[in-house]
Amino acid sequence: MKKQTMTISIIGIGLIGGSLAISLKENGFAQRIIGVDINPDNIDKAYRRRLIDEDMPLDEAIAQSDIIIVATPVDSMTRVIPLVLDKINDKQVVIDVGSTKVPILEAVQGHPMRRRFVATHPMAGTEYSGPEAAVPNLFNQKYTVLCDTADSDPDAVQIVEALYHSIPMSITHFDSVDHDVHTAYISHISHISSFALALTVLAKEKDAERIFELASTGFSSTVRLAKSSPDTWIPIFRQNRDNVLDVLDEHISRLSQFRSLLIKKDFDTFHQLITEANQIRKIIS
Repeated sequence: MKKQTMTISIIGIGLIGGSLAISLKENGFAQRIIGVDINPDNIDKAYRRRLIDEDMPLDEAIAQSDIIIVATPVDSMTRVIPLVLDKINDKQVVIDVGSTKVPILEAVQGHPMRRRFVATHPMAGTEYSGPEAAVPNLFNQKYTVLCDTADSDPDAVQIVEALYHSIPMSITHFDSVDHDVHTAYISHISHISSFALALTVLAKEKDAERIFELASTGFSSTVRLAKSSPDTWIPIFRQNRDNVLDVLDEHISRLSQFRSLLIKKDFDTFHQLITEANQIRKIIS
């Protein structure tokens, strides 16, 4: 496959699919972007924003594509990806961009075209969703995770690596089980915490204008994720339930510890724990 003749179909033209469309068209990796979406409004918005060159039914789009990117909510990926694999040849490549991996890879295990599928997770996003949320440079200089690549054809992996390097993104490799554990720690718990904090503030502060007046940058950044779509996040929590429960139990334990220290007025221990928490700066600058 040559870069200048690459045709890419994107199934699901939302924040991630739409932002990939922008990047891959602007950097020349894709000559042609085909959009597939069950929501006609999404197709209309994608056209008006010039995210796609044309739209097609699924079968037609697959037949004309070198790469098919599945960017639907993760629950539907377990149904859509096997259907796509049913229709491809041994030169085409299929990737997903989902935030969970184990259920998706279980869904394609044993499929005759499994080796043409590469499981990926570009680690970028915003709290917004839909084609109108797609932005240029969303993925620039971020990481993407490739999972269980030993189960994919080497040339398929090379094509996918070239796609992400073209953006440009850095690439790391995980097995699917480790991926789902670590994303529960760094992403999924952050969203649950943000949803819970937003609900706490809304329950205690009934005056919306007061929230607006007093909201500092710290509060805004902490609850930013609470604006995220439930249609995106409920499938993720459903698929990664066990790992999310594990980290949520630890988080609740820590909150209970802080509560206990406040009750006891043990601010020396509180100071010690905050100092320990400050060590996160060694990981995240």
